[in-house]
Amino acid sequence: MSLRVQTFVTLGRIGKKMRRFKPCHGGFIPTIVVRRAPRNPQRAIVQAGTLRLPAAIGRSGISAFKREGDGATPCAAMKIMGGYRRGERIRTAPSSLELKRIRADMLWCDAPGDANYNRPVTAPFGKSHEELMRSDGLYDIILVMDWNVTSRRQGRGSAIFFHLIRPGYEPTAGCVAVSRRDMLRLLPHINPKTVVRVLK
Repeated sequence: MSLRVQTFVTLGRIGKKMRRFKPCHGGFIPTIVVRRAPRNPQRAIVQAGTLRLPAAIGRSGISAFKREGDGATPCAAMKIMGGYRRGERIRTAPSSLELKRIRADMLWCDAPGDANYNRPVTAPFGKSHEELMRSDGLYDIILVMDWNVTSRRQGRGSAIFFHLIRPGYEPTAGCVAVSRRDMLRLLPHINPKTVVRVLK
């Protein structure tokens, strides 16, 4: 069996465990653990309560020495600070998190050295940035993880989000990504105290 087939079989088995999902602490998930999937450094297993889900992570895997543009997912414990949603695509997303409706002028600065580095900004904005309103659906739901936000250091990485996958679980630029179905399953059990713990 090829490595790719083995990986999909493994992830398929993980997905079947969704039926047994039991969140902790009265429906609240205190910790979401992200571990690298066996045999594939660009895939991960997300553990939330009794639920295990397939996920995509950075193209460079997981790193304890995250730098801007390195394509790695930071090895860290990060609170979920809130998020965004495409209101015309995700009409309801039950959650105790504040999920702001994405507008066309919403951007996120990823230009090291700029005063707005790793901060949301508004168009027009001349420095390097990401657009939150994307045509590919990756950012239809975005959860902002506290990587280099509360305590910010220039060049240590920006826009580290928990968002939706590309087809085939293609790797991200450093974020953690799950399917739309799995995100909607998790959202009601996530609150501002939830921590995403990415393990090396």
